[in-house]
Amino acid sequence: MAEILANQQKQKAGVCRTKKTTLRVDLTPMVDLGFLLISFFVFTTTLSQSTAMKLAMPDDRKGIDSSVIPEKKTLNLILGIDNTTYVYNGLELNNIKDVGGNATSVRDAIIEKKKELINKYGSDSGMVVLIKPTATSTYENVVNALDEMLICNVKTYVLMDATADELKATRQ
Repeated sequence: MAEILANQQKQKAGVCRTKKTTLRVDLTPMVDLGFLLISFFVFTTTLSQSTAMKLAMPDDRKGIDSSVIPEKKTLNLILGIDNTTYVYNGLELNNIKDVGGNATSVRDAIIEKKKELINKYGSDSGMVVLIKPTATSTYENVVNALDEMLICNVKTYVLMDATADELKATRQ
């Protein structure tokens, strides 16, 4: 490991000098230990698995225009500035409501629409949520809206641009 080498000097007459020693440290075991630790951590760690979001594509073979959405089963979410969210049903742009910016208000609006559809049609199948982020909304707002779709079990939702009338109604 470490070796102390003493210089052999012939003694001369007169003053006795102290022996000077040199210290030599062997770092080979330290390097070996470093490589062992590195190889241990490389072999025991797992690489992160990539995750993907499910994407449902319309079936063009049925001959039915899948882009036609019943307006009574549609809920529009407009994501605005400062985490505000505006909600309106179908084409009723004049009945737009500001539900605030927290996730529970968006969730409440979705659950209210689901209850309305269950009361009117007997089920909430066919419900479509149109998520419309504006230029002033953040990426976090979009992710939160998509999370609410999963939490509320909304099967069909579309991410699209807000129209000029919607921007005018929300003062964006």
